[in-house]
Amino acid sequence: MDHPQYCRHFLADNSTLHVERCMSVMQSGTQMVKLKNGSKGLVRLFYLDEHRSCIRWRPSRKSEKAKITIDSLYKVTEGRQSDIFHRHAEGNFDPACCFTIYHGNHMESLDLVTSNAEEARTWMTGLRYLMAGISDEDSLAKRQRTHDQWMKQTFEEADKNGDGFLNIDEIYQLLHKLNVNLPRRKVKQMFQEADTDDQQGTLTFDEFSVFYRMMSLRRDLFLLLMCFSEKKDHLTAEELGNFLRAEQKMTNVTAEYCLEIIDKFEVTEENKQKGILGIEGFTNFMRSPACDVFNPQHNEVNQDMDQPLCNYFVASSHNTYLTGDQLLSHSKTDMYAWVLQAGCRCVEVDCWDGPDGEPMVQHGYTLTSKITFKSVIETINKYAFVNNEYPVILSIENHCSIQQQKKIAQHLKEIFKDKLDVGELLHRDSKQLPSPNGLKGKILLKGKRLPPYLSADAEEGEVSDDDSADEIEDDFKLKNSTSNGPTQHMVETQIRKKLDSLLKESQIGDKEDTDSFSIRALLRATHEGLHKNLRKNSKEGLKKSQSRSFISNLKQKRHSKSRLKCQSVDTDEDGQQEASGKEGGGQFNRSGGRRRTMKLSRDLSDLVVFTNSVVSQECLDEGFVVNVLSFSETRAQQLVHHRAERFLTFNQRQLSRIYPSAYRIDSSNFNPQNYWNVGCQLVALNYQTEGRMMQLNRAKFMVNGGIGYVLKPPPMCKGSFNPYSDDPLPAYPKKQLVLKIISGQQLPKPPDSMLGDRGEIIDPFVEVEIIGLPVDCCKEQTRVVDDNGFNPVWEETLSFTLHMPEIAMVRFLVWDHDPIGRDFVGQRTVAFSSLMPGYRHVYLEGMTEASIFVHISVHDIYGKWSPLVLNPSYTILHFLGANKGRQLRGFRGFFSRSSKCSVDTHTGVPPRKRSITNHLLRRTASAPAKGRKKTKMALSETSLDKDKNDSNGDLKQQAVEKRVGPRMALQHRPASMPLDRLLQSRLTLSSPETDGADPGADTIIEN
Repeated sequence: MDHPQYCRHFLADNSTLHVERCMSVMQSGTQMVKLKNGSKGLVRLFYLDEHRSCIRWRPSRKSEKAKITIDSLYKVTEGRQSDIFHRHAEGNFDPACCFTIYHGNHMESLDLVTSNAEEARTWMTGLRYLMAGISDEDSLAKRQRTHDQWMKQTFEEADKNGDGFLNIDEIYQLLHKLNVNLPRRKVKQMFQEADTDDQQGTLTFDEFSVFYRMMSLRRDLFLLLMCFSEKKDHLTAEELGNFLRAEQKMTNVTAEYCLEIIDKFEVTEENKQKGILGIEGFTNFMRSPACDVFNPQHNEVNQDMDQPLCNYFVASSHNTYLTGDQLLSHSKTDMYAWVLQAGCRCVEVDCWDGPDGEPMVQHGYTLTSKITFKSVIETINKYAFVNNEYPVILSIENHCSIQQQKKIAQHLKEIFKDKLDVGELLHRDSKQLPSPNGLKGKILLKGKRLPPYLSADAEEGEVSDDDSADEIEDDFKLKNSTSNGPTQHMVETQIRKKLDSLLKESQIGDKEDTDSFSIRALLRATHEGLHKNLRKNSKEGLKKSQSRSFISNLKQKRHSKSRLKCQSVDTDEDGQQEASGKEGGGQFNRSGGRRRTMKLSRDLSDLVVFTNSVVSQECLDEGFVVNVLSFSETRAQQLVHHRAERFLTFNQRQLSRIYPSAYRIDSSNFNPQNYWNVGCQLVALNYQTEGRMMQLNRAKFMVNGGIGYVLKPPPMCKGSFNPYSDDPLPAYPKKQLVLKIISGQQLPKPPDSMLGDRGEIIDPFVEVEIIGLPVDCCKEQTRVVDDNGFNPVWEETLSFTLHMPEIAMVRFLVWDHDPIGRDFVGQRTVAFSSLMPGYRHVYLEGMTEASIFVHISVHDIYGKWSPLVLNPSYTILHFLGANKGRQLRGFRGFFSRSSKCSVDTHTGVPPRKRSITNHLLRRTASAPAKGRKKTKMALSETSLDKDKNDSNGDLKQQAVEKRVGPRMALQHRPASMPLDRLLQSRLTLSSPETDGADPGADTIIEN
């Protein structure tokens, strides 16, 4: 067998014959015991599928869904190391027969026990071989592999009777699943053309592949190819070079490079010999990573890494050890390994006194599980610099006694060793923080330091505990969380079931609407219920009746979310101030309340060098550059709204950390963009909770190779501006982003579709959202295409103006239109600075084939008006090159907003006869445009929602108007204005001053 290059390093210690024997055994299947929480273990047959793409097992109630893809594997560990094995200690399993497979975003574990040690070794060797291949392959190889696996899986799932062939009825069912709406006559015709073997009436896999290629012919790409090939059905190397230079904006395009592309992507040997690229080869090239929307240079470090730490955004995690919610979930050391390798550079460790003098890591006053501090530090030491050498910040939340603080310091010194040594940097420049390059391979402790006035001989001293970031407020503490016994177990079960049901209920709504579920309402109810019902009987422990009362409280307050949303900022802030004043202590804070204090060990204090945690100050006075201020999201929100400029100036010199509100017990996340806009560096998110906010976070840090450090824009590092102003940077040129949303490919049914694959064919539309400074935040959407998710065509142009593009995100969302709302299909979020110009495919995140095809162009805008803004379509055509006039006349009509008119009609060129273009584009968008007006949004999580009642809508509208405010309009053609009417000068531009129009509108047009 010819093994790929990427497996050679693995085969150095494992012969090819041995690895193939392992593969064969795994594909035949092995009976193993699958250990689970709270059960004795289940005997199942585990096997590797024939494509070597996933592990499956049977029997299972999940049927076809009982699988783990090789792509999702994180690591394989030998022996009884996982939490599940520790809980099954009474099983007396031989460690040589035990192994654990970690997989998925949440580091889920599959814990297996074989009948003998040889079987365990076989599986571990085979899985590690497969993982080595995936980790080392390049993006093109991965793209090809995932496509091949998807084709084989699609064929197998369509083969209902399992005979290895697809008949015409199975093809009909498959096409419905793939959202293809073609006449049966056309399907039969393609079926017969593909069915070339002796066994007529069925398709083999190879014949199905031919059928799929026929069905997937890209009319838009064929038209694009003809445009640059003088209407031939192929591109020469020279024509391909012209396309790359003119459209894809590539430089240094040589003839040799074009021939390499032809050799790599062309499918027929005849074309390769001639040095030409046919439609299939061109399609392969356009769908490859080379034409992805994301800039491939951003997969590597590409920014200056020698500036002070405060000039960077740093990927930060909150309560890193938790695998789920903040109340009941498990704590795992593996979470540190996962987030560190995912690029996170600031992790959190909550330390509490543990048994036998060993400090523990847990979320205090909750029912979450505990892990030892030592095991956490060992894991961080092992994984901190595996694929990323830039510094790691360890945020220590210290709740330990002096004795166990000394133990913490001892573990840190013994395990991290010289990684903590930053002495040489300490005296270089005391006026600014060191750079990420200067701190490579180092671990910084963020914690408290003893005050300088204490004697150097003092082994301990008192420090403020007011900024103890993540300790639950007194009213919300579960005082007897340490109790054990059947009563606690029953309550835990009750709470878990109800919490799960409420969270599922919250997900029924619009997943992309951050207001569809107000977690604050739920969590306020949770804490009030715990406080009211548990405090009265704290000595007696938790009772079932109290649990019921807590649950009912939870349910009742679930529906009060709208009212609480309006009050959340003020009430949360007050609640925190009240809580902080209840603790004892002789000092007073700025608001007059008593300060909490704690004793701090000298040993632990001395380990904190560049990141000294201090009490957050409302006035944001300049202090020492090494001081780090921590704010809960509610307190930070107050500063963002009322003192944005001051906050931004503070962040130019010192570090600030923002962490989620204590009300987010479900581990939901706030919008990090609010705090990035004012330069906050350490914006801590719950990495275990996938969703919109983590997608923004990933897109943010992919800009610089995913290393967890992204350089702030220059205006944020020096100078001053108000990010909430209508024109925050008047001296800087603005950018206009022009997006042509052309078509979609293989868009699936919504993931939460009640009928699954049997549901009706989707009616997709695309929404593009800009997330950045408040003045830049807006959404636009295309019209709806009826009954076509396989190859919908929109042909629409959307344009956006950005004042600070360096900090903006562009979010592509695909929705399924429904008479009573819309269903989320998929998304892809990309930082503006990572967008590639020209014709690009935007692959939806987490999906193999689903994509949208777009054209991207960016222009500078100087002053209040620019000709480029007036006519984006003309600009693109102009950039294509005037020397392609004849080809472009046919191509322009493809992007016309009106299917009846094209640019040619109004440029003195006679109308063309119905050509192949009309035939190729016969399946175009048919539904009328819906709500095409550009939506300006305030950046806060409060936004307009049509489904809310009128009174709430009015309140939110006032909030949006107050935040966005009037601003001078940039004069440009909106996406809803027909281009041909503009070119004929039937529409004239007017100004707000002369016509008294709405000054907040983006475009002032009169008929």
